[in-house]
Amino acid sequence: MANLMRRDPENLARFDPFSNIDDLFKGFFVSPALVEGQSQMRIKIDLKEDDKAYTVHADIPGMKKEDIQVNIDGNQVSISAESKMEKEEKEGEKVLRSERYYGKVARSFTLAHDVDEAKAQAKYSDGVLELTLPKKQVTPTRKLEIK
Repeated sequence: MANLMRRDPENLARFDPFSNIDDLFKGFFVSPALVEGQSQMRIKIDLKEDDKAYTVHADIPGMKKEDIQVNIDGNQVSISAESKMEKEEKEGEKVLRSERYYGKVARSFTLAHDVDEAKAQAKYSDGVLELTLPKKQVTPTRKLEIK
């Protein structure tokens, strides 16, 4: 039951019928509950830069390296991973429970310099994807002499 509030009839100008409008939507925009065995996947990254390369550590736990893709297009880097899980519990020939989960997660970011795709390296271990992205060497503009 809502709390009752006393209002002074002499001061109706201060009365704001929408003062508690936030309470109306409280809990409305809450994300749905997760199903057992599923986790809300987000790729969290750490990005470091030195003079020659970028180093990216991306947390992608519970994936196989075959299910992870990295695409490099100039200075745009995209990481995606797709998970497939099937679980079936049987008792003799009778199926007691069967669950399937398919999910995809992706993350893209733009770097300040183009990446040398030929020298880029990726390694996946213990749920962490490590990318070494060498910066593409910028050739200085050359002034042509007109003869």
